[in-house]
Amino acid sequence: MTDPLSPGSTIGILGGGQLGRMLSVAAARLGMKTCVFEPGGDCPAAHVANYHLRADYTDEAALRRFADSVDVITYEFENIPTSALDLLEPLKPIRPGREALRVSQDRLTEKDFLTGLGLQTAPYADILTAESLTQAIEEIGTPAILKTRRFGYDGKGQARIMSPDEASAALATLEGAPAILEGFVEFTSEISIIAARGLDGSVACYDPGENVHREGILRTTTVPATLPAPARTDAVLLAAKILNALDYVGVMGVELFVTPAGLVVNEIAPRVHNSGHWTQNGCVVDQFEQHIRAVAGWPLGDGSRHADVVMENLIGADVERVADLASETGVAVHLYGKAEIKAGRKMGHICRVAS
Repeated sequence: MTDPLSPGSTIGILGGGQLGRMLSVAAARLGMKTCVFEPGGDCPAAHVANYHLRADYTDEAALRRFADSVDVITYEFENIPTSALDLLEPLKPIRPGREALRVSQDRLTEKDFLTGLGLQTAPYADILTAESLTQAIEEIGTPAILKTRRFGYDGKGQARIMSPDEASAALATLEGAPAILEGFVEFTSEISIIAARGLDGSVACYDPGENVHREGILRTTTVPATLPAPARTDAVLLAAKILNALDYVGVMGVELFVTPAGLVVNEIAPRVHNSGHWTQNGCVVDQFEQHIRAVAGWPLGDGSRHADVVMENLIGADVERVADLASETGVAVHLYGKAEIKAGRKMGHICRVAS
């Protein structure tokens, strides 16, 4: 194992969104600097990071300057071009490693990986043609969801198929992108578990949070989740199994369906996760500091929960409620510094805290 980074070291972050912003704040608390690589200007992370290297992910010279200026590289989103990672990997450690990105960037690869570990997922099928979609619907049934294999998030890149006669229209909306069909899962609740693994192989998990989605976007996460004790244990063991199989370093979000037959894995995210924002006000060491600790080679911190929390995303015009929300007792406001309000855009979040 390599020596831990000392205060004053620089963490390189690929991506300049709100997750990069909150990672930069956490790094600063530990006396470290951050350099954000982000093609866009005036991005949320640039407001708080020490350095913002603004360049495209295809700019090889800029990528080399980025690697030269940091001690370790991490990322705040999954869909980083492979060519950029190919260039960076020989120059500086990338944590979490490439295998986690390879698995999570493609929904079919991810499902194959999870089922290969013996974990339960929704029934699924690779969709190459209209004929393969017809066959998959015959096997899986409807309702089902047709999703792009890559690049979808917050409900984008997917179409519901409620009956077989909707298949052609659903396929057309994906505009020829490689796709996967997933069967519906009858679940009692949706939860996620935020888990971390250090360079030394140690694993720490936060309490599972109970999630509510609307229109494909996470609206609230509540802890503690309404979950029997055996299921909590199963969720922790399941997350640890995934982390160890990937030789993972950093924080990961694992989304799960709770069903009468047990836990079903919906998806994994190899980064800090929206459903883990509650840790900012419910734990001594939140998910962002935990991630910085892990990629820097520090010991993992105390992630035990000291309060009940309801995290609520501020979507679009929700941010206009901030003045009222800020006056409420027990409410912590976290804004992302985005100048333009757009429908469906995450502008910030709040945590309602009860001891």
